[in-house]
Amino acid sequence: MTIRPEGLHDRIPISDRLTWTRRGQRYPRLFNLTQNMEGENSQVEMKLSSDIDEEVGGNGVGEHHNHVRDSYIVGKPAGRTPKNVCFMIVATLLCLLIGYLIGYLAHRKEETAPICSASTNVMDESFIKGSSETGAAPLMDWAEVKELLRKGLTTSNLEETFGHFASENHRAGSPGDEMLGSKVLNNFTSYRMSTWKDEHYVKLVDLPASSPNTVTYKGTDLGSLKGFLAYSKTGTAEGAVLYGHYGEKDDLSKLQDKNIALDGRVLLVRAGRISFAEKVANAAQLNASAVLIYPAYADYPGIVTNAELFGHVHLGSGDPYTPGFPSFNHTQFPPIQSSGLPSILAQTITNSMARQLISNLKGDTVAPSGWEGVRNLGGKDDIVKLVVNNVLVEKKITNVFGVIKGYVDPDRYLVIGAQRDAWGPGFASSTVGTSVLVELARVISDMVNNKGFKPRRSIVFASWSAGEYGSVGATEWLEGYLSSLNMKAFSYICLDGVVTGLGKFKVSASPMMHSLIQSTMKEVNTPSDPSKTLYSSHGANNWESTVLEPMGLNHPAYPFIAFSGIPSVSFRFTSVENKFHFGTLQDTREKLNEATSKQVAGLAVSAGQFAGQMALRLVHDHLLRLNADKYNTLIRKHVSKINRQVVSLVNSQTDLFPKALTVNWLISASGSYSRAARSLSEDIDNSELEDVAMCRKINDRIMNVERDFLSPYLSPRETPFRHILMGSGSHTLKALSDHLDALKNSQPEADADLFRNQFALATWTIQGCANSLSGEIWSIDNEI
Repeated sequence: MTIRPEGLHDRIPISDRLTWTRRGQRYPRLFNLTQNMEGENSQVEMKLSSDIDEEVGGNGVGEHHNHVRDSYIVGKPAGRTPKNVCFMIVATLLCLLIGYLIGYLAHRKEETAPICSASTNVMDESFIKGSSETGAAPLMDWAEVKELLRKGLTTSNLEETFGHFASENHRAGSPGDEMLGSKVLNNFTSYRMSTWKDEHYVKLVDLPASSPNTVTYKGTDLGSLKGFLAYSKTGTAEGAVLYGHYGEKDDLSKLQDKNIALDGRVLLVRAGRISFAEKVANAAQLNASAVLIYPAYADYPGIVTNAELFGHVHLGSGDPYTPGFPSFNHTQFPPIQSSGLPSILAQTITNSMARQLISNLKGDTVAPSGWEGVRNLGGKDDIVKLVVNNVLVEKKITNVFGVIKGYVDPDRYLVIGAQRDAWGPGFASSTVGTSVLVELARVISDMVNNKGFKPRRSIVFASWSAGEYGSVGATEWLEGYLSSLNMKAFSYICLDGVVTGLGKFKVSASPMMHSLIQSTMKEVNTPSDPSKTLYSSHGANNWESTVLEPMGLNHPAYPFIAFSGIPSVSFRFTSVENKFHFGTLQDTREKLNEATSKQVAGLAVSAGQFAGQMALRLVHDHLLRLNADKYNTLIRKHVSKINRQVVSLVNSQTDLFPKALTVNWLISASGSYSRAARSLSEDIDNSELEDVAMCRKINDRIMNVERDFLSPYLSPRETPFRHILMGSGSHTLKALSDHLDALKNSQPEADADLFRNQFALATWTIQGCANSLSGEIWSIDNEI
């Protein structure tokens, strides 16, 4: 048998190859055994030959055959020729070399691949039945991991990073934005991370160079408009102004209750509570001609009277001119646009302009109770003319990435991201988040490169562009790699706007992350009082009601959960008033110092600790800290409400409701999900978790949950936020409940046939999620 590196075969004479003979039989086989060693291929090759007299002779082959027989026939010692001695020496050295390589690789595998061992810290609210983890945790103790993170994140380092990334002008697609992206990339590279960039050509909006936007009241120009709302319809609208408070559906219902029609009116509303896009969409549904939005003092304390507001009115995320597609190149896609683009004009005005309008409003109707700061809502003679000439431009934006690769499951990864662009200085909206992102990358890279920490899974650090236009950079990335991401990305942690004030802590997240959030709050101290944790300082007995808040369309993490089915979380330290100057040019370091009593760096450290501990926990433990059972409570809440509504409709004897419809199917699907979540917990208890393959199999079942709540019956292009619990549209369980109310009240939009279709598809989406969570096909408990 000849053992040699690949490529040596042709240099060894045929006469010097070992042949085996056995009872006159020959074995002319060639076996190639290839093993990857640090990226290099080595080859072990074995040739079995027959007796010489069975070889095909002729042209000298017979002579060679006789030579081989004389030298290597089993039982006959070969002659000790110089050639044989050399061959024996070479073969011996090669055997020693291969033995060394095998030993080296075995030792290296022992070093680099964390084995399944016990975890030292147990999450109190773990979805694992029993209380302790029993295997598959990395080598480093969790307490040591936390301590390394704590020591690495310091106020002095963050102060220095703030100065490095602060910028007065870094609007999406601008040279300032590109420069900051290069800085982030250079930092990631210096931390010995694998880095890359992702470029997109997207449609953004600028103010017109000529023919500016204008607002006139009874023919009088209200002043220069420097702020704007991206993706507003352009053109001219004229109509009687009508005050609409915040422009929420409830606010507009109050106007209708007073017999005030919105047809053709220009709606004047305050910024806040809901997104600009939702305000405009609500007005458009009632046939208003335009919307004016202004910052009130109560919502923007300390704002100057002439401060301009910036934002967007796309009821969605990403580039609205390539809905459902990545904007790598617009020429590759048909000329379509998002259904979330507004059908009416929209423009921001300053506080002083709004006060001028409000003080002159006439009309016979008094404002509803609670609408402070206004008396009359506006009469037919209060004519406003709005001209919007915003310019749609195509710009290149660049997302920047760095990855710390995992040692066990490198193809499973957590994403941590922050937007890099801003309308102006954007210190709170982008600089703080970008700085925390870069600092976390530095500290965790150092833990891996120099401190012995070996994450089981990978961590991707992402710096997004065009976040101010509706998470455009992040959404385009999701659209471009959706099929890969929802099979491999298991969580997203958002760092946008993590510090806006002092005194309160707020979190928006997937229910699957609630248990992880709770346990992390117990381990992170409050920035103002190190003797207290975030958990103890925010009502330990009722933390969910004081800390958690819904994740809406305007949340930067929303596309990850509602579009891609990736469990996501965003959070912030904020003030009691819960206000800051986002979307204005007053988003500066000085204003943030005022709002935080000059504790910006300390709060950023706490934000980094909270995000970092969640991230490290998700890549440290053998099982993902994502609790599938948390959705069971939410599903049952919706199902219970729908059941009560259906019973009420049946009893009301309305002709609109289909009498044959039963809620039993939906209840059964809810029960299937409950049993599947319980089965997962039992499988964890009964499995040998020291088995790495078993850990991966269970984690894959956990990862499927969020993705399986995306309705498979809808087009991502037409209905991007397909999540039936966290998404937006008629397919959600909340929409089913709203539709039942419309049927009960005999509203024009009520459609019994449409409801039955939505009801059936939502039911089967829940059942399909339960089936996937159950595991193998033979484990499915399908009672529908």
